[in-house]
Amino acid sequence: MPISGYTCIMSIPDKSILILGCFDTKGEVFSYLRQSIIAGGESVIAINTGVFGSTEAFPVEFEADFVAEAAGDSITALRHHRDRGKAIDVMGRGAARLVSQLFADGKIKAVVGMGGGGGTYIALSAMQGLPFGLPKVCLTTLATKDLSRQIGDKDIMLIPSVVDVAGMNHILRQLVAQAAAAVCAMANVETAGSDTKPRSIAISMFGNTTACVDKCTELLAEAGFEVLAFHATGVGGKTMESLIREGCFDAVLDITTTELADDLCGGICSAGPERLTAAADMGIPQIVVPGCMDMVNFAHLDTVPQAFAGRHLYSWAPDVTLMRTDERENAILGERLAKKVSASPAPAAIVLPLRGISQVASEGGIFYHPAADAALFGAIRAHAAPHVTLLEADTHINDPVFAHLLVETLLGLMAQQETIN
Repeated sequence: MPISGYTCIMSIPDKSILILGCFDTKGEVFSYLRQSIIAGGESVIAINTGVFGSTEAFPVEFEADFVAEAAGDSITALRHHRDRGKAIDVMGRGAARLVSQLFADGKIKAVVGMGGGGGTYIALSAMQGLPFGLPKVCLTTLATKDLSRQIGDKDIMLIPSVVDVAGMNHILRQLVAQAAAAVCAMANVETAGSDTKPRSIAISMFGNTTACVDKCTELLAEAGFEVLAFHATGVGGKTMESLIREGCFDAVLDITTTELADDLCGGICSAGPERLTAAADMGIPQIVVPGCMDMVNFAHLDTVPQAFAGRHLYSWAPDVTLMRTDERENAILGERLAKKVSASPAPAAIVLPLRGISQVASEGGIFYHPAADAALFGAIRAHAAPHVTLLEADTHINDPVFAHLLVETLLGLMAQQETIN
């Protein structure tokens, strides 16, 4: 839905570079950024997210009152209450809505923001609604901190400001000029090669399923597909889900669904409750394997929650501790997996490798636990909808035979989808 009062958009040149930040306190720095971008041959759209004023150094297309209104609030109220946390939240949401609208209307080719703590939060929030490939750059005092939560699954480039973004100096001048040059260059990159988008498959992997993923990738490449692998570390799963929703893939081969186990047990590789929902929502064929659902991921051994101190733990690396899932957890996981896949209107299959779902779970392996696997498989069988193809293979997940079965089944599902369409 268009933003109320969204009228000045008609006078904005097509495909400009958008700059956004707090012009009330950092107008001088943004003025230099704007000049540098224009010197690079680009037009600029400016959004002011500063609550307490603006700048006269350059024209501003969207002032802070417009941004606040886009979030359903008012700049007057924000100024009156002087609640910094609320103001940052409101301006972040308003900027996100405005930037998304500008992109939808074909008005921006790249986005660049600058700031300290508050300005960075607002800038990163504003970039969340933009798709993969649209350049997103942020010059920030926080570039060396953990911003994984704010960045999420977006392709945002961070540039350390080294000094605070507060008045021009010779260090900041050089970095701002470089940021401007970078975003101008990025905005005009054209991918070399064919104009025809290759048929693409998303595939999920872990060290414990690498052999299977590698073989599937080889077989799919031979069949003419481009295969994009996502490491199931939480961020990897979120990114895969996000790109599925952006329409980047023709099908999904979800071999490594361990992130569901981390979500259940509080591990460090959780991708959240939306994991394993995008393919169903987008209506594209998918194959799902309960790969590495025998494990929950924690960091160093001393970081494992006390509640799990008596569990079966294994040090995969000095900074990676794996916990074997038990029968109760696997029953829950099997039900969740089956119900998520069953929500798909498109052809879908669940394939069970009965001789082990990870490298360390084969007979004689450190996580070999037939009863726990039986609980997982039993729950999947009980809760998978009739329209979901359920296959069981008397092989280990990393056996080449299993990879052949997955690829043959996936190609069959894709052919079935083409028939339906």
